[in-house]
Amino acid sequence: MDSDLFSGRRAERFAQLLDEANGGRRHHVRSRADGKLTALVGVTRRLTVERPTVEVDADFRTGLRAMLVATAEREGLPATTDAGAGGLGALLPAITGRRARARGAILVGVAAGAIALSGISAASENALPGDALYGMKRSTERAQLALASSDISRGQLFLDFARTRLDEAATVRDDRLGFSAVLDDMDADTRQGVRLLTTVAAQRSDPTALDAVDTFLAGQRRVVSGLLARPDHADRDRTRRSLALLDAAGRRADALRETIACGLPAPTASDTLGPAPTTCPGER
Repeated sequence: MDSDLFSGRRAERFAQLLDEANGGRRHHVRSRADGKLTALVGVTRRLTVERPTVEVDADFRTGLRAMLVATAEREGLPATTDAGAGGLGALLPAITGRRARARGAILVGVAAGAIALSGISAASENALPGDALYGMKRSTERAQLALASSDISRGQLFLDFARTRLDEAATVRDDRLGFSAVLDDMDADTRQGVRLLTTVAAQRSDPTALDAVDTFLAGQRRVVSGLLARPDHADRDRTRRSLALLDAAGRRADALRETIACGLPAPTASDTLGPAPTTCPGER
C-alpha cells in the first residue's frame, strides 16, 4: 500500500469517512488505513463541535494558508479561477465528482492536522484525565501518529506519549482506578514504541533506533521509581509492574544489540516488545 497518508485512494476513503461522520450515506467498503483516517476524522469533528477558544497568531495563519495553497498546486488545483478572483475556497466548485472529493479531503486533512498540531493542541497540551480538553489532547496524539512519516517517527512519538502519561499519573491523587488507568495507557504506549523501534533496528541490522529506547528508559525509570513513594500499597504494586516492563524493554534492547553485533539475520519470532533476539554462536 502507498505509504503516503494522503495518496489518491486514501484521500477518497477519507472523504467517504467524512461524509459518513456528517450524516451522509454509508459506504460499504473498508480500508487498511481506516484506523489512521478515522483518527483524523475525529479531530475534524472535534474542531467543528467543540471549537476551543485559542488565539492563533498571524504567522501561523500565513504559514497554514501557504501550505494549503502549495498542496493544492501539487495536487493539480489551479491557483486562481478563470475570473481572476483568487482564493482557494472559490476553486473547489470548479472541480466535480470523485476528483473534487478526494482532493478536498487532502486539503481538509492537511488543515485538520496542521491546526490540531498547533494552536488547538496548545490549549489542550496541559489537560489532565477528567478535564474537558483531555479528549482533544488524545485526539491530537492520534493525529500525530497518523501523520508520522516512518516507523521510527511513530516509535518515538509513542515513547513521548508514555512520558506524557507518566506526568499525568504523578498528578492523580486519591484515585486508585484513575492512577492505574493512566499507567495502563503509559505501558501500552511504551510497548508500542519499543516494538516499532526494535523492529526497525532488527530489520536494518542497525542499532541506531535502539538509542531512542535507551534514552527513554533512562529517564522513565527514574521518574517511575519516584511513584513508589505514594502511600497507597496498591499504587506501589501497580508502579512495580510498570518498572518491570521498563526492565524487560531494557533487556530486549541490550540483547538485540548483541544479535546485530554478531551479524545474525533479523529474528523471525516476536512479541509485544518486538523481535525476540537470537543467541550469538558460542553463547549458552
